[in-house]
Amino acid sequence: MALFGALFVALLAGAQAELSGCKIRVTSKALELVKQEGLRFLEQELETITIPDLRGREGHFYYNISEKVYEFLSTFITSGMRFLLNQQICPVLYHAGMVLLNSLLDTVPVRSSVDELVGIDYSLLKDPVASDSNLDMEFRGAFFPLAEGNWSLLNRAVEPQLQEAERMVYVAFSEFFFDSAMESYFRAGALQLSLVGDKVPHDLDMLLRATYFGSIVLLSPAVIDSPLKLELRVLAPPRCTIKPSGTTVSVTASVTIALVPPDLPEVQLSSMIMDARLSAKMALRGKALRTQLDLRRFRIYSNQSALESLALIPLQAPLKTMLQIGVMPMLNERMWRGVQIPLPEGMNFVREVVTNHVGFLTIGADLHFAKGLREVIEKNRPANTRDPLASSAPPPSTAAA
Repeated sequence: MALFGALFVALLAGAQAELSGCKIRVTSKALELVKQEGLRFLEQELETITIPDLRGREGHFYYNISEKVYEFLSTFITSGMRFLLNQQICPVLYHAGMVLLNSLLDTVPVRSSVDELVGIDYSLLKDPVASDSNLDMEFRGAFFPLAEGNWSLLNRAVEPQLQEAERMVYVAFSEFFFDSAMESYFRAGALQLSLVGDKVPHDLDMLLRATYFGSIVLLSPAVIDSPLKLELRVLAPPRCTIKPSGTTVSVTASVTIALVPPDLPEVQLSSMIMDARLSAKMALRGKALRTQLDLRRFRIYSNQSALESLALIPLQAPLKTMLQIGVMPMLNERMWRGVQIPLPEGMNFVREVVTNHVGFLTIGADLHFAKGLREVIEKNRPANTRDPLASSAPPPSTAAA
């Protein structure tokens, strides 16, 4: 019975365990790079240490030992030097190491805003796993609308896996990572577009008026020449599909065509459904994950009747052209700003390689220190602790007079 209870608890814990949307593997090559940069930082710290002269009195014996004669007297004052090392140099090295570690960790974004609408959560889901050759970390990797800070999307996607070790760093993203982004923007009301009057391409305006000429001529003269309105509204959160052959995004939206006479209610001419499939290419630039979208498939149909769907066929090509020329550039401009990857300040990704798998993709890259560790630490150190060594270094050793 006890065995059954333990098994049930284990299964329950497993069922409630949160899957990661983003994983990062730091290989031994990256750790060696960080080690070398850390040693360079410690060397710089040691250069700031000055060992004071030893002055004092023991009974009737006065002494004054300068730094230049330490080596000559080393055989006689071994225990004294050991005391000096323990009291002055070791605390400085410990302090320098702690400053280095904490300063780097403080620059890693955990929960931050992407823009004015959406934020991202890079909370660690479990302790990092270290092996002889890698350091693996699992992050929540979930976007959320800033207006709903406590909202979260349930992760049902394939968990990303990291097997490679040739590059310094590997980052894996599941479909959930991208789905949570699109659902967050959907909930924030960002996935809609309205073009009115001069914003509608001239050729498309003429084609739409010709298509719906029979409906327009029946309207009052005050409405016939009114500006045209074209509205696109995504009906459900888009979904991402990652396969070895590529990454696609599926979108379903409504398209509404109407006339908007001044100071009068708008007059709807037609409403249709648009299905679109976009291809997505991912890339790392610096510390930003960027996405380039391209419209691949597009079709419109009526949700009223098959006959009306046939009447919409002439609109399909010009509407697709309008999306490619007018909408996709605006969308890609926003997407190309990218989202930050949880990497300490001063480090950037270089020479990245993207590999698609079933349900997730991995990006392998090398690391480049765009800033020295001292620059990062000084930038993020509070103003009142700019010179911690001056206050934490022990005073010169003196004996009571």
